[in-house]
Amino acid sequence: MAHTDDHRRLSDDERFAALRPNRSAAQVRLRTLVLIRWIAVAGQLTALLIVRFGLDWPLPIDAALAAIGASVLLNVAMTFRRPVRGRLSEWEAAAYLAFDILQLAVLLYLTGGLGNPFSLLFLGPVTVSATTLSRAATALLSILVIGCASALAFHHLPLPWSGDGLQLPVFYIGGLWTAVVLGTLFLGGYIGSVAGEGRRMSDALTAIQLALAREQQLSALGGLAAAAAHELGSPLATIAVTAKELTREIPPDSEFADDVRILQAEADRCRDILAELGRAPEVADPNDPFATALLSDVVAAAAARHRDEDIVLDLVAAGIDESAEPLVMRSPELLHGLGNVIQNAVQFAERHVSVDISWDEAEARVEVRDDGPGFPPAVLDRIGEPYISNRGHGHLGLGIFIAQSLLERTGARIRFSNTRAAARTDGAEVSITWPRADLEVDAGTG
Repeated sequence: MAHTDDHRRLSDDERFAALRPNRSAAQVRLRTLVLIRWIAVAGQLTALLIVRFGLDWPLPIDAALAAIGASVLLNVAMTFRRPVRGRLSEWEAAAYLAFDILQLAVLLYLTGGLGNPFSLLFLGPVTVSATTLSRAATALLSILVIGCASALAFHHLPLPWSGDGLQLPVFYIGGLWTAVVLGTLFLGGYIGSVAGEGRRMSDALTAIQLALAREQQLSALGGLAAAAAHELGSPLATIAVTAKELTREIPPDSEFADDVRILQAEADRCRDILAELGRAPEVADPNDPFATALLSDVVAAAAARHRDEDIVLDLVAAGIDESAEPLVMRSPELLHGLGNVIQNAVQFAERHVSVDISWDEAEARVEVRDDGPGFPPAVLDRIGEPYISNRGHGHLGLGIFIAQSLLERTGARIRFSNTRAAARTDGAEVSITWPRADLEVDAGTG
C-alpha cells in the first residue's frame, strides 16, 4: 500500500527514529575513562612498590615503572588534548581500552604472567566495553584479551618467589587461562546483552514520553480552539445580526448592497468555522465542558487521524445489554493509544479494517481487526515488547509498545491474536477491555 508524505501521518516509529540518538557512538565520557585509568595507575603503583620494597622481591622495577608512566602520560595528554567532559567516538574509546589491555599485559609479562593474581584485571576493559560500546568493539577487545592471555601463558618473566621459589603446574596455568578466556566471553556477552536491553528500554520509554507530550500538545491546542470558539461566538453573533439589519435597511440598488451581502456571508462562514472548532476538541481537563465524550466518539476521534483512502475503516458501536454507553475522559493516553492500534491495523490491512465498540454493565471493549497478514507466529507471544516488529527496515517496533503502555495506564487489558478463516491466518485482531468502573466518568462531571 503506497502512501504519500502529504497524506500520511508519521508513525511513532518514524518520528522517534528521526530523534533517536546514534547508538554507534560511544555512550561514555572521556572523564570516566580518565578516572578509571588514574585508579588503575594508583593500584598498579601501590602493588608494585609493596612487592618490591615491602616484600623485597627483585622485580624489573624500571621497566614496570615505565609501563605505568606510559599510562600517566596518555592520561595527561588526553586531558589536555580535548575537554575532559567531552565524549569519545566509539573507536577512540575502544583504542583507549585496548591500550589499557596492552599496558596490563606488559606489567603481567614482567611480573609472572598468568600466575600473577592480577591477571583477572583483563576482564575490566571488556566489561567497560560491553556496557558502553557496540558488540563489534567488544568482540575485538575480547580477541585482544584472549591473545594477550595466550601469549602470557607461555612467555613471561618469573616471579622471584622467596626461598626455593614456586613452579606453578602447567594444569594450573591452563586453568587460569581458561578462567580468563571464559570470563571474557561470558562478561562480554552477558553484560552486553543486559546493557543493550537497558538502552532499548530507555529509548522505548523516551518514545512514550515523546508520544504523550505530543498528544498533550494536541489536547492543549484543542482546548484553545474550544475556548476561542466560545469567546468569539458572542461578538460574531452581534456582527451577524447587524449585517442582517443592514441588509434590510439598504436598498438593493445601493452601492453598498454588495458589500453588506459579502459581510453577512463571511459572518456566516466564521460562525460555521467556530462551530467546527468547538464541536469536539480533544482535551482532558476535567473542569472543561468538552473533556468527556461517549466511548464511540473518542474512538472515532482517534481513528480520524489515520483514515486512508485505499482502506475501508468501519466503526460499529453497540451495547450488549440495556446499559448506556460509557462516558469517558478524552485523555491523551486513551486517544493516542487507540490511535496507534488503529494506525497499525490500517498500515497492514489490504482493503478493510473494522473497529467494534461494545459495552455492558461490567466492561467496555474495543476490538480492532484488519485483513492483512496478521501477526507472525514467531513474535505473537512477544507483541507489546519494545523493538519487536515485522515491518522491516525503518520501523522500530515501538507503535504497539507505546499503545499498550498508554492504554494500560487507563486500566485496559490488551490481547493480541490472529483471526482465522478456512484454517489459515486471515488478519490481526487486537482486543482492548476496560472494567467499566475504571473507564467511565460521572456524567455530572462532563
